[in-house]
Amino acid sequence: MRYNKFNQPIGEALPDFSVGKRPDVNVLEGHFCRLEKLSFAKHHNDLFAVYSSPLENWTYLPLAPFIQKSDFDQFLQLLEHSQDPYYLAIIDKQTQQAVGTFALMRIDPNNRVIEVGWVIYSPQLQKTRIATEAQFLLAQYVFEDLKYRRYEWKCDSLNAPSRKAALRLGFTYEGTFRQAQVYKGRTRDTAWFSMLDSEWLSQKKRFQNWLSDSNFDEHGIQKTSLSVF
Repeated sequence: MRYNKFNQPIGEALPDFSVGKRPDVNVLEGHFCRLEKLSFAKHHNDLFAVYSSPLENWTYLPLAPFIQKSDFDQFLQLLEHSQDPYYLAIIDKQTQQAVGTFALMRIDPNNRVIEVGWVIYSPQLQKTRIATEAQFLLAQYVFEDLKYRRYEWKCDSLNAPSRKAALRLGFTYEGTFRQAQVYKGRTRDTAWFSMLDSEWLSQKKRFQNWLSDSNFDEHGIQKTSLSVF
């Protein structure tokens, strides 16, 4: 514990701290997927199917699924040019199709804090090896390229699948902000999760062990869960 001259406890000194960079991605390459900066020209046809999925997939998102492709195209062009949130498309390398999106958001270079959000997966991407690898690639970029100190995940506290995913991916639950938002005409308590740079190396090993070919049988079924690792 450090103390100042008034004998008050203070935080750890950061003598070499500097302001962080903002996201700037062309491609993040994995074994099963790659992440690309969202592009209307490249991704709009594939992503319309993702963003027009059944209504049950949109309960905990401020959006509703799109019906008209013209409306979606206008929306996607706005996302392409957004810098915060900063959107990325998830590409299945086997099919070369965009099967989902997510974003880096609430970007705070002054404190080197950033959040992953707007996670929108197609049904075929949910609960797959690609989905986990995509999250691994993004976390690796945050900690190893941007060198941010804190990586956040937030969700509606009633969104059980998102809460479970955060814990499985190695985020730590920090608490719930009551009545934090209003969306779709209802109140939202927001659950907060985080991962720190000091935790990344051990989390990286978990991801690498789980993603290894040796962890899957000939049918692509996992032998050991990521949570166990």
